[in-house]
Amino acid sequence: MKIRTILLLLVLLAISTFALLNWPVIVAPTPLSLGLVEVQAPLGLLMLGLMVALSAVFLVYVLYLQTTVMFDARAHAKELQSNRNLADQAEASRFTELRTFLDAEFKRQSAADNEVKAALLVRIDQLERGLRLAVEQSGNSLAASLGEMDDRQRAGNLAQR
Repeated sequence: MKIRTILLLLVLLAISTFALLNWPVIVAPTPLSLGLVEVQAPLGLLMLGLMVALSAVFLVYVLYLQTTVMFDARAHAKELQSNRNLADQAEASRFTELRTFLDAEFKRQSAADNEVKAALLVRIDQLERGLRLAVEQSGNSLAASLGEMDDRQRAGNLAQR
């Protein structure tokens, strides 16, 4: 138990013990003035009854406050849970959107890579054809030069004979 509860129980026990020990004095009739009328009644019993009534009102008030706080806490917990669920759904939606965006970007990048690859292959084919043509022309030019030199050498050999 909490210290407050134990302290409250001790105070109630002390009051009850005091009332039991002084019961004959509590129930002794005393003249009481009610303003316009004077009556004979036990003052101690009247005060004890007022204290019990006041304690009951206080207890009802405390119970009312406690139940109000519990209902408010429960409402806040439900609202907090619904906000958490909403935030989780928004986060999941953002992840899905990010995944869709990344997939689209990867496809676009792949298509761009394929276009660059195709253009590069076309360019390499053109350069290869140009290189083969240049090698063929160099070979033809070299063959022509060799043939011309061979003709000159034969012409020089015939002139010496």
